[in-house]
Amino acid sequence: MKLVWRWLGLVLLAGLLLQLYFVARIAAMLVIDPQSTAFERSEAWRVTTEKGELRWRQHWTPYDKISNNLKRSVIASEDDGFATHDGVDWDALEKAWQKNTKAEERLAKAQELAERAQAKSIAKSPAKAAVPVPAKPVKAPKVVGGSTITQQLAKNLFLSGERTLMRKGQEFVLTLLLEALLSKERILEIYLNSVEWGEGVFGAEAASQHYYRKPAAQLSSYEAARLAVMLPRPKYFEKLPNSSYVSGRAAVIAERLSSAALP
Repeated sequence: MKLVWRWLGLVLLAGLLLQLYFVARIAAMLVIDPQSTAFERSEAWRVTTEKGELRWRQHWTPYDKISNNLKRSVIASEDDGFATHDGVDWDALEKAWQKNTKAEERLAKAQELAERAQAKSIAKSPAKAAVPVPAKPVKAPKVVGGSTITQQLAKNLFLSGERTLMRKGQEFVLTLLLEALLSKERILEIYLNSVEWGEGVFGAEAASQHYYRKPAAQLSSYEAARLAVMLPRPKYFEKLPNSSYVSGRAAVIAERLSSAALP
């Protein structure tokens, strides 16, 4: 029993030291620009392993050198309550949970109907029962996240892409630490300089040069809105420069810029 308690104590101590490490790393970001994120490093490894070479575009740009159009566009598209919430948008999280639950219920019902249809087909033709054919798979529903800009930054800076309860819990802790130790402007600055905008394209300056051949400070409202719309699936939309969805959604975001509050 003593051995169990000893191991439990060591685990708790390791967890505490890990949190202190995160506190120190985030506190350092008050004055030091992070050179890379956990997500960037994992992407660099993936690209190098798969393609044998690494093409990387990233250039740190101070907050005041990034177009307000891009700041407002990202807030309007990704997290319209960024300037006022405490790092977690509980209303958006609840709505996302409800949407995912309903989607899972629809999926289960569709699968049940497919299995019933297969059973009826086999009953009409008993010969088919000798060679059973699995029911046609039903496409899984899209998972809605509801994550804020601060939560996305917490995940990109320190965590892996796995979806587990423990990782999500650590994400919440990191989110609260970021909000407690850094200003909203600093959080947005780090986010805009490290978020992915395509294969090996990270940060606002690299994205602006890659797609528009101009500095991030000179982005128009529509150009900024297009970049913001790409964020959920940057590598996918990078291959579809003439996507009607991106154009239509960007027009909507561009019209909402005046209502997007900057920190």
